[in-house]
Amino acid sequence: MTRDSLPRKLRRQPTPPEIRFWRLIHPLREAGWHFRKQSPIGRYVVDFVCHRAKLIVEIDGDSHYLPEGMARDVVRTRFLVGEGFRVVRFTNSDVMTAEEGVYLEVVRGLESTEVTPSRPPPSRGRCH
Repeated sequence: MTRDSLPRKLRRQPTPPEIRFWRLIHPLREAGWHFRKQSPIGRYVVDFVCHRAKLIVEIDGDSHYLPEGMARDVVRTRFLVGEGFRVVRFTNSDVMTAEEGVYLEVVRGLESTEVTPSRPPPSRGRCH
């Protein structure tokens, strides 16, 4: 698979937690924070990135908690941080069962940047 086709394939086949997360951050996107899904950064494809805020959000499944997955994530995170990004990780379960906490953590990540959106982040209401 070519480097360009992997992100495209991943965007076309999102997991249920990725779909839920995208809906969850809809108010933030409406407020002017631009997020990209399955975006290449270096040799990696990250789940979600807000380039302006230099914030990456990863939604991790079970394989990330096996020894091999954890070791890969350490190397990956080290590279992404070295590129100037902050990486926030959530489990699939977090996204599916703790939406409010996930949303607030993303807002904190956006607020900790020097850049502001066109409008302030709204408090989380109902997701569409």
